[in-house]
Amino acid sequence: MARGGPKLHQQRRRELGMAFQDGGEHYDRVRPGYPLDSVDWLVPAAARDVADVGAGTGKYTELLSQRGLRVTAVDPSPDMLGQLRRALPGVTALEGTAESTGLEDAAFDVVTVAQAWHWCDPLRASTEAARILRPEGVLGLIWNQLDTSVPWVHRLSRIMHAGDVLKPHFRPVVGPEFVDLESHLTRWEDPLTPDDILALTKSRSYYLRASEAVRAKVMANLEWYLHEHLGHATGAAIGLPYLTQSWKAYKA
Repeated sequence: MARGGPKLHQQRRRELGMAFQDGGEHYDRVRPGYPLDSVDWLVPAAARDVADVGAGTGKYTELLSQRGLRVTAVDPSPDMLGQLRRALPGVTALEGTAESTGLEDAAFDVVTVAQAWHWCDPLRASTEAARILRPEGVLGLIWNQLDTSVPWVHRLSRIMHAGDVLKPHFRPVVGPEFVDLESHLTRWEDPLTPDDILALTKSRSYYLRASEAVRAKVMANLEWYLHEHLGHATGAAIGLPYLTQSWKAYKA
């Protein structure tokens, strides 16, 4: 265990998560979406009501809404929710957290948490998800991760200090309220330019919490890697390989 124990780890997690409170417009512009395959696998055919928790600017919410589902989006950031409301005016968007959504008991068939479970207290969030789910409801956890099995992406992730890389033996923690945890992997590419990749780096928690000197070093290293080492011209299209790992578990 790291020095300081779990309390220090939780405090650091909260500090990094707070980095996303502002900058919703930038986040929405540069962060990748999600493959529809994830929703198709995760959401049961009979589902009608979904709570998308930690919805951010609505990247995953949009896919759920496109499926004709009644979606309620929850996020602690008013700035992020402002972006979501402008993009998806038909979606109910409320301030709240995974541990305290403020939603009604047994009101949803599915609870999704995309790119946010690692910012939560997983046991408290599991209890809350179980409270708002109907019997036999589904908890869905989704992560976009850089495909570091591709050598140039592995080095890119190191330069970016990206934490969203696939860990082969990773298994998310869920509470005893859920059973039969299973996973699904989708491979896809996000078309970006070198400038897009620089902007993407600026949306990450490591960069947002770093000093100006560290930020400048990261940007300089990325400029060198993308343009000089890899030889990409400004404005060139680059397919950035991603893995989307979707997990689902059923309310016990």
